[in-house]
Amino acid sequence: MIQYDVAFIGSGHATWHAAVALRQAGKSVVLIERDLIAGTCTNYGCDAKILLDGPSELFAQMKQYQGIGVDETPAFNWEDFMAYKHRVIDALPTKMTALFDQLGIDIIHGTGILMGDHMIQVGKQKVMAQNIVLGTGQHATKPNIPGKEFLHDSRDFLSLKHLPAHITIIGAGVIALEFAALVLQLGTRVTILAHGNRAAKGFAPRYVTKLLVKLQTAGADIRFNEPVKAVTSTTAGYDVTTDSGLVVATDYVLAATGRRPNVDLLGLENAGIHSSNRGIVVDDHLRANGDNIYASGDVVDKSVAKLTPTATFESNYIAGQILGETAPINYPAIPSVLFSLPRIARVGVSAAEAAGNPDYHIVHLPYGKLFSFEYKNETEAEMTVVLDATHHVVGADLYGMDAPDLVNVLVMVIDQRLTATELSKMVFAFPTPVQGIIDALLPALTPATPATKMRLDA
Repeated sequence: MIQYDVAFIGSGHATWHAAVALRQAGKSVVLIERDLIAGTCTNYGCDAKILLDGPSELFAQMKQYQGIGVDETPAFNWEDFMAYKHRVIDALPTKMTALFDQLGIDIIHGTGILMGDHMIQVGKQKVMAQNIVLGTGQHATKPNIPGKEFLHDSRDFLSLKHLPAHITIIGAGVIALEFAALVLQLGTRVTILAHGNRAAKGFAPRYVTKLLVKLQTAGADIRFNEPVKAVTSTTAGYDVTTDSGLVVATDYVLAATGRRPNVDLLGLENAGIHSSNRGIVVDDHLRANGDNIYASGDVVDKSVAKLTPTATFESNYIAGQILGETAPINYPAIPSVLFSLPRIARVGVSAAEAAGNPDYHIVHLPYGKLFSFEYKNETEAEMTVVLDATHHVVGADLYGMDAPDLVNVLVMVIDQRLTATELSKMVFAFPTPVQGIIDALLPALTPATPATKMRLDA
């Protein structure tokens, strides 16, 4: 039996940030992992997806800004993507393991099962810990339909050796739109079959619609209200059949229908821990058993977005709690990004949430047109900003290739409640997108007079 100050089940962003902080504070720490070290985001999700998306983004920008024809074949292909991905991503677990070894963080490979408030069973090995942190994340789900065995998830997709000629995607969420935007750039035909009548529900409908139009222009066949009933194997590939009787002949079927928390086989009942279909139930200190067992990241049942930055924030918060801090968790403004082509981002109060509420007013800023030089002639780039009664920014929706970086700037404006006076005293590099949106924001942050009142540009 081995004894530690803190034991972590899972080694992704929800845990290893806390493990490093606690080890540096002198605590004995162990990471228990049944999959690859550093978790899903590093090995299968975020990093791999962004890595693959980079060349695609570059090609899209070249076409837009330099007049390359939309039907021309790019100078790179999927095989180049995958070779680069394997060269960079495949080495990360080894690099992270070496880092943890250097810091003195122990690693145990296997499935950790709670045997009480302080004991974890890993195979034949027992681990005792004063504090335990559960950060087991989520897994992709597949619809329970005939032919389920022919479906692939995002992890399978990001391991494809060659790109099929036609991909059918079940679902119209973030993953579906991101992957569709990527493969369309490489000439693959895409069919999207959505169960409901909306796509990417967490983002501004105005900007999602603009994105869908772009995807359709690029060749995507997008069908709403088409629940998939079955998938059958054929001599040429697969037939995907919907409830309406639509049959789509395709080469590959990707299920992008959501994710579920990894709570099975954790032994939660042995430690008096409750879970829902959204994850482990925690209190306002992220304690799962009200005492010494914490939960962090995507496995938690929570109202805030299940994102890697959120998991990292929670991981660092738990480290502070174990080291003696006592304040309940207080989430800052959390940005979300849809890494499509172009990007969509949001933070804080959305325009949809603010509409009709007298406590807010909405300002539309077509910054791509206002600052075409800074935005490389991406004239469709725009954002919708929500301000409160005191003219502080409380939220924003953004559309454009620079949306991820711009939303990070707005996070600071929101959290620090920066005013027009404070922002006008700062000097930003010129000409840059950040400088452009700050200049565009300043009039909106100044209390309006009848002559200067800004109205929403529909």
